[in-house]
Amino acid sequence: MKLIRFGEPGFEKPGVIIDDNYFDVSALVQDYNEEFFGGDGLENLKKAIESAELPTVDKNVRLGAALARPSKIICVGLNYRDHATETNAAIPTEPILFFKATSAIVGPNDDLTIPKTSKKTDWEVELAIVIGKKASYVNEENALEHIAGYVLHNDYSEREFQLERNGQWVKGKSCDTFAPIGPFIATPDEIEDVHNLRLWLTVNGKTLQDGNTSNLIFNVPFIVSYISQFMTLLPGDIISTGTPAGVGLGQKPEPWYLKDGDVVELGIDGLGTSKQIAKNYSANL
Repeated sequence: MKLIRFGEPGFEKPGVIIDDNYFDVSALVQDYNEEFFGGDGLENLKKAIESAELPTVDKNVRLGAALARPSKIICVGLNYRDHATETNAAIPTEPILFFKATSAIVGPNDDLTIPKTSKKTDWEVELAIVIGKKASYVNEENALEHIAGYVLHNDYSEREFQLERNGQWVKGKSCDTFAPIGPFIATPDEIEDVHNLRLWLTVNGKTLQDGNTSNLIFNVPFIVSYISQFMTLLPGDIISTGTPAGVGLGQKPEPWYLKDGDVVELGIDGLGTSKQIAKNYSANL
């Protein structure tokens, strides 16, 4: 299945994509949240859809984030060798973990707000995992059983806040609008091989990132198992798996970053595309 949430911010309804058409399932499901993913929500919805008369939804509708606010967003840093190299960082021997505030979540095509004092707002196309079953001390061989699906995520980062303002990376990762998620969550059966997906990103039509999940340093089951050794993963939690080379911080001969009016487009095989237009903070007052 492909799960969407549609409607105005704060009033999104759950829906599904079937044969490239949008359908409203709000009569069957309250929302795509911890309760839904943690129970039998996916299986029950799949069965219900087979016999239900679903209202259609205009495909021009705004899409919200593909799931309701999760308990946490855990990100894996420097998980592609080429990205570590372009930022002059050592190749990690264990996954580098950091949190991203859930208040950063927005719809896949909502505007990006460049923070008030930002000089170095950067882009990062990433494959994100949606947890479907509570995970604590999970073995790697069982990790895939705990995944509800996969989703496109742009892990926006303010590099000055992240790297030059002391402390952990979270300050540069959690600004409002820094986590566009969607357009949809694809359940695992929709993805032939999660470790062979092209992911790409353009700014103003120029391709800057063009990678493949086959180049992940730490793959999907390892990441889920690893994180679960340190914290309990709850249904609906998001794990963002890292970005390939081509971010603003790594541009040659010198880094450059987003400015007002820039258009960022990104996508992953089987997970659709998203588009954000950068707007200065003052433009959003």
